[in-house]
Amino acid sequence: MKTQNNNSAFLDYLRHFMNDSDKHLEQSLTEIANHFKILSLKKNQFLVDENQVCPYFCYVESGILQHAILVDDEEKTTYLAMRNSVTSSLNSFLNTIPSRKSIKALVDCQLWVIDLESFNYLLANNQAFHQFYYNLIERQIILIDDYRIDLLTLTPEERYKKLLVTEPKLLQEVPLHYLASFLGISNRHMSRIRKTSVNKK
Repeated sequence: MKTQNNNSAFLDYLRHFMNDSDKHLEQSLTEIANHFKILSLKKNQFLVDENQVCPYFCYVESGILQHAILVDDEEKTTYLAMRNSVTSSLNSFLNTIPSRKSIKALVDCQLWVIDLESFNYLLANNQAFHQFYYNLIERQIILIDDYRIDLLTLTPEERYKKLLVTEPKLLQEVPLHYLASFLGISNRHMSRIRKTSVNKK
């Protein structure tokens, strides 16, 4: 693990969730950045493996992280964390308990990571970080709620079309079988949907 001075993308991401009128914002951002470190993962390396305690909350500067669980020895993708997003096995990280899922690098990744002690320090002592985390969790709850409703109300074709609109980078950068698992679609059905979509263009 190493520190790195070029953290502009990370700081811009944080600003998106913060109050621009805060006159102490830049000072707060500097303190936040000083508590994060760079962690590089090679393809197929794990941020956390199932049944291990997740050591970090992280910002994905580059790469793709796959959240997955095993169901009857079959890997199921539950989430895909792309560049310019934050992620963790949050229950494991916050409560230092074994993770129910693994988080793996699908490609080489560069992450900004923070351990629990520093994370809790910033929550208690840095108002800008507290605001960032509150706004982030609020947004994630909304997204998770929408995702669950989509699984129950949209056809596989409709879920794929929605992904085309909302997350086009996923379709460009993530292998097909991971996307199929994420959308709750079989690989064969996913291939047909994608082929039909291409032919309609």
